[in-house]
Amino acid sequence: MRHAAYIFDAYGTLFDVHAAVRRHAGRIGADGPLLSEIWRAKQLEYSWVRTLMGSYVDFWQLTEQALDFALAKVPSADKSLRGDLLDAYWKLDCYPEVPAVLKALKADGARLAILSNGSPEMLESAVRSAALDQILDEVFSVDIVRRFKTDPSTYDLVTSGWKLYPDAVSFQSSNRWDIAGATKFGFRTVWINRTAQPDEYGDLNPSLILPSLEGLLTAE
Repeated sequence: MRHAAYIFDAYGTLFDVHAAVRRHAGRIGADGPLLSEIWRAKQLEYSWVRTLMGSYVDFWQLTEQALDFALAKVPSADKSLRGDLLDAYWKLDCYPEVPAVLKALKADGARLAILSNGSPEMLESAVRSAALDQILDEVFSVDIVRRFKTDPSTYDLVTSGWKLYPDAVSFQSSNRWDIAGATKFGFRTVWINRTAQPDEYGDLNPSLILPSLEGLLTAE
């Protein structure tokens, strides 16, 4: 075992945030990918702005608001799909390697958890739908502190909750901004760069960059 605890961001890292739109791709049409990108971008933007303002609403409300903006921004998208898209978000597909990697880390003696902006209800549904509930030791939602990542209090949920020093934690996220925040907090960080994005936040580098979670099983 290389680290005492492996903590995973949920959306984009374990769960495919674009799966909801892809599930209804035939009804949305050619602008489906654009709709999904805008939905995700606004969802994140709203989380940062709300934290800066000190005006918290939970992540499900932000997800709804972001979809409303995306549907307004993409006129070709059928507005009547709103309910179906939101329903699909509760049961997002996990990436193919996720169950096997988590089981292997668990078998090696590591503690496993999610740390996510998602509301408790959203995370419970996603975890259960992907059959990860029997593998994970805990699911930490920022809803407890009513602030979103990258606020330091969100990462402290893990260290305080599990009574660990930050450097005992390996934190995995597909979001480079999340990796920057976790690195600043003191976690060992692994950027899961699934879509080959260019690097940024050069003063807050990850310990490792991988194209998927599979590399965790052989990484030093």
